[in-house]
Amino acid sequence: MTSAQCIFCKIAAGELAAHLIFEDADFLAFLDHRPLFAGHCLLIPRRHHETVLDLPVDLGGALLAHTQRLSRAVEAGMKADGFFLAVNNRVSQSVPHVHTHVIPRRKKDGLKGFFWPRYKYSGEDEMTRVQEAIIAALRQ
Repeated sequence: MTSAQCIFCKIAAGELAAHLIFEDADFLAFLDHRPLFAGHCLLIPRRHHETVLDLPVDLGGALLAHTQRLSRAVEAGMKADGFFLAVNNRVSQSVPHVHTHVIPRRKKDGLKGFFWPRYKYSGEDEMTRVQEAIIAALRQ
């Protein structure tokens, strides 16, 4: 896949809409449109890199720093008990562009092993409320 065909590259370029949580020169985070739970976010580098193994070393530290920052915001914004991080590489990687999943967790939330039921937002209003809650927590 080329970056011109990549959905995440199109989001990074502003060609496709997404519920953005934050962005800087190298990364952006947005709500997953097929979340495990409300508040499930994706963090991507702006430049196209298929897997973690393809990510330049100089972006690795920044990826981790942004993952920590986003995780704190998701946990606080969603009033979650914790969070789950995931990075798929090739297998189960639905978009071949490196991305980190940040997923809010609650005790007894039904997530068991790798059987992941998907959450469906009730609509645009709920997505916007979730987006705003995480952004507010990020700013604190």
